[in-house]
Amino acid sequence: MDDYLEAFVREGEDNVTDLNNALLELESDPENPDAMDAIFRTAHTLKGNFAAMGFEGASDLAHAIEDLLDEMRQGRIEVTGDRMDAVFAGVDQIEACLNDIEETGDTQRDVSDSIATVRATIEESQQAAAVGDDADADTAGTESVDTDGRDIDPFDAVDEADLTDIEGRIHHVRVEMANSQMKGVDSMFVLEAAKDAYDVLGALPSLSAIDDGDYDDGFDLVVATPEPAADVEATFDTFQKQTGISVSDITDDVPDPDDEADTADPEETASKKKVGDIQSVRVDVDQLDDLHGLVEQLVTTRIKLRRSTEGANRRAEEELDELDKITSSLQDTVMDMRLVPMKKIVGKFPRLVRDLARTQEKDIDFEIEGDDVELDRTILTEISDPLMHLLRNAVDHGIEPPEVRETNGKDRTGTITLSAERDRDRVRITVDDNGGGIDHDTIRRKAVEKGIRTREEVDEMPDEAVADLVFHPGFSTNDEVTDVSGRGVGMDVVRDTVTRLDGTVEVSTVPGEGTTFTMTLPVTVAIVKVLFVESGGEEYGIPIKTVDEISRMRPVKAVDGEEVVTYDEDTVYPLVRLGDALEVPGETRNGNGMLVRIRDSERQVAIHCDEVRGQEEVVVKPFEGILSGIPGLSGAAVLGEGDVVTILDVATL
Repeated sequence: MDDYLEAFVREGEDNVTDLNNALLELESDPENPDAMDAIFRTAHTLKGNFAAMGFEGASDLAHAIEDLLDEMRQGRIEVTGDRMDAVFAGVDQIEACLNDIEETGDTQRDVSDSIATVRATIEESQQAAAVGDDADADTAGTESVDTDGRDIDPFDAVDEADLTDIEGRIHHVRVEMANSQMKGVDSMFVLEAAKDAYDVLGALPSLSAIDDGDYDDGFDLVVATPEPAADVEATFDTFQKQTGISVSDITDDVPDPDDEADTADPEETASKKKVGDIQSVRVDVDQLDDLHGLVEQLVTTRIKLRRSTEGANRRAEEELDELDKITSSLQDTVMDMRLVPMKKIVGKFPRLVRDLARTQEKDIDFEIEGDDVELDRTILTEISDPLMHLLRNAVDHGIEPPEVRETNGKDRTGTITLSAERDRDRVRITVDDNGGGIDHDTIRRKAVEKGIRTREEVDEMPDEAVADLVFHPGFSTNDEVTDVSGRGVGMDVVRDTVTRLDGTVEVSTVPGEGTTFTMTLPVTVAIVKVLFVESGGEEYGIPIKTVDEISRMRPVKAVDGEEVVTYDEDTVYPLVRLGDALEVPGETRNGNGMLVRIRDSERQVAIHCDEVRGQEEVVVKPFEGILSGIPGLSGAAVLGEGDVVTILDVATL
């Protein structure tokens, strides 16, 4: 897929997400003019972009949706659930076309049925669609800004305070579009070419209005360039769709901002960026992954180099310290580049909840909080499906039907909240509902029926452990298989995925009041700081984030046949002897050695080892295949002359 087509698909995906969410706002509040305007603009953009790229079927469908939305905007068709279903179905077909284009570079999808459905919905209007279109055509452009190029002040199009920072000349360009039949599409060709050639400082009417085709016979641009006016005019003459160009140099006419300088905040003025400064660039994810891989190799090489020069001269150690600083800075930069806000994946969830709720005839308010929290791109991609499963579970099992809620004294409309919160190097994501909660007795009965636990086992289990059974593979409380649930898959996928990402997932519930699922995940992956320990001649790594205290061996006591050590006189920690736990073949010094106390938030335990050797940042590769899922082990790191060190999972050790 070439760059232009890829840019078109990426913009189309964003437009579809924006359109879905704006449609949801309109459905919940039909009188919301901002939502309606946003919907209409986005549908118009989709129509124009598909047409410009030659995908006529998708463009015709977007056009039909645009006409239907216009009928709603004019008040000739009422916003109802059924009519919104027709719009949503059409948007789904547009998204399917985008998927086809991304996969094959083209789409042969037949969308004629969707167009017919949307057009049939329009016919419900009291006024025929053709009459409405004629009325729109008669009034088109009457509310546009006067941009005939003679009586306007071009400086109205741009912030005058920034004009004095421009290097080069400033030109006023009048663009005639007298013969334009598709004004929004045709103007796009001119604007995109202008942005590629020059710094576009402003426009009359606004750029968004021009994109919408909201202008008369042309529009005005203000551009910055070192070129003289004649060269600018010659360049614009080569742009498609325009029917006339006139350019005038207005550099000498730039208003003097000194009159306002006395009242301006010096710090605010100094902080303004020059017009035309590029603040961001688009980077292909494959290139970003390649850069991340190179940083991983650099970190590994740094470790090898330091170990190979241990005991060398002081100059070498100083150079290595400098390399540490550079590598760490580069590593932090790359990690930050890989961070993506949650909103990139949660934007599709409001539509998911809406459709599921309508299918099950439930009334649900869906809220999203903290969608600006950032996560590593890899983690964010991986947790999309688990979040979808949790939301499906909340709709299907959590929120009760309106009649049941009303009988129980609740509001007929249930609430599901998806929230994210950053806590140092971890992110906590919760899916909370105010539904009926988990019935522990039902869980016990189903666990026995499916052979997951015996009756004696479930009777002895506390409610917290019983609720945790929802993550067991094959477990489901539904007696019937539906499109949403009942097959016993989904929740086990949540736990498996989160565990593989070095995270945890927990469930808490209050019967009759609701349920909360909490996922705790690392912000970034791969490169972590570990504490190196030795036991029986073997070296292991313990993630520093899990370590609370390092000390010499303490006196050991026995409680109920288990070894424990005491901290702070009255706090008892179970003792795990690393050599015994991992069946290390070498001899271990069980009576002496060191203790590594783990943070209580991870696990209340103290680990015995022979020696603590120091700490280092390493590249951790998780175990896969038959090695994955081994209790106590999370992955491996390469050190020194290719030595492989096992990284411990203290939670399951």
